[in-house]
Amino acid sequence: MDKLTIIVPLFNEEENLLRVEKKLGEYVEKSSVPTKILFVNDGSTDKSLDLVKSICARNSNFNYISFLKNAGLSAAIKAGFDHVDTSLTGYIDSDLQTDPFDFEVLLKEIGNFDLVNGYRNQRKDSFKKNITSTIANNIRNLFTQDGMYDTGCPLKIIKTEYAQRIPMFKGLHRFLPAMVLLQGGRVTQIPIRHYPRIAGKAKFGLRNRLIKPLLDCFAYLWMKKNYINYQVVDRDISKH
Repeated sequence: MDKLTIIVPLFNEEENLLRVEKKLGEYVEKSSVPTKILFVNDGSTDKSLDLVKSICARNSNFNYISFLKNAGLSAAIKAGFDHVDTSLTGYIDSDLQTDPFDFEVLLKEIGNFDLVNGYRNQRKDSFKKNITSTIANNIRNLFTQDGMYDTGCPLKIIKTEYAQRIPMFKGLHRFLPAMVLLQGGRVTQIPIRHYPRIAGKAKFGLRNRLIKPLLDCFAYLWMKKNYINYQVVDRDISKH
């Protein structure tokens, strides 16, 4: 049976973490596959790390890793990928604008695909945030041709073998479906629920949502052109 590790990157989310513990704890108890949680503390400067340690101490299915200093969302996701030891890897943001129970919707499809991407078809964000994200997604689609409406959606499941082969750099978390396609994998997208942020502060502004993603598209094109992908069909490596 497949097992799932849900990566939860966080930076200064002390106001959300007890709610995260409650919601993810409820999901772990009812998940259709054995599930555990991996917090990745991205160098928080508030009380997030202390809270994470307390949460993990009282929940056997919760674990954490913590950075020395802030390294960014892509680094946090990459570190999570590197430390997962289950066949499936999930990803959710600590702001809980998406619902952990929607992992069940994604799990129904992961058997036929290598990445299942949620998309927020009824987003509960500000007009400015929605329009900049829509523009950014359309630009990325022109470059990647991955067919994803919402690559930035913070609810995904990836087969771990694919996740751990993704060569991450800053900003590449927006290109996870495209990077799975480069490996010859299969991707799909499923509509999921979305909620307003009720605590903490958003970490991305106009530059992070629009200008930086556009520049990252050129990095992706370079990687696509130079990406090494191979399959071993036969071998004899028993001799010394």
